[in-house]
Amino acid sequence: MAVNKEIDTVAIGRRIREERKKLNLSREELAEIVGLSDYYVGQLERGERQMSLPVLVKIVNCLHVSLDYLIFGKTLKAYPAVNENHDDYMNVNMEELSDLLKKCSPPELTLIKRLIKAVLPYIDTE
Repeated sequence: MAVNKEIDTVAIGRRIREERKKLNLSREELAEIVGLSDYYVGQLERGERQMSLPVLVKIVNCLHVSLDYLIFGKTLKAYPAVNENHDDYMNVNMEELSDLLKKCSPPELTLIKRLIKAVLPYIDTE
């Protein structure tokens, strides 16, 4: 496979590792969820391999990050009208979640946070 010099595979790998750790996933767990070997995921995280587009999509869906973030390190806001509607939707839901979370004790909040991190990689965003 020809290596594209414009793609920083080391930075992409670093972002994959960072996002995986934020979700408290081991490399083996990420590999299992996206249907890859843990050795291959390790190579991706070290920037030793380039991934195919289907693999890239599986990883961003599992980690719940955007393609532009994973590739470029930042999210590009290309469609403000769509994002504004999404932001309104998120604000309403965040207020409701905030009200519910205010009723929880610190141990309950810790449990909820762990549950969200455990479930998030398995949610299909398509």
